[in-house]
Amino acid sequence: QVQLMESGGGSAQAGGSLRLSCAASGDASSRYYMGWFRQAPGKEREGVAAITSGGSTRYTDSEKGRFTISKDNAKNTLYLQMNSLNPEDTAMYYCPADRYIQYTRVLNDDEYNYWGQGTKVSVSS
Repeated sequence: QVQLMESGGGSAQAGGSLRLSCAASGDASSRYYMGWFRQAPGKEREGVAAITSGGSTRYTDSEKGRFTISKDNAKNTLYLQMNSLNPEDTAMYYCPADRYIQYTRVLNDDEYNYWGQGTKVSVSS
């Protein structure tokens, strides 16, 4: 099992940047697949980015080139660097984790069993 705590959310102007962090404790996060998901008001939760235990990454087409997912294994921390923000990025962001996920399904929220509290991102136009 692993415990996850997201932070770094806040308010930003369109075109600005934010860096989200997710601190992991308990089981070593380096052995887990991890991802960033978001849920906007009135919308379904969607995958944004994911990283495997070996460091391979996946992004949704809309976020590729703007967002970067990374891990610092020494600090047991996951990051999401978000650049060129737009109002459509406004959402609650979560960083789920799990041990075994097929690579083709790492952006499906039903594959993850461990979730944090989330951190809120608000982008104004």
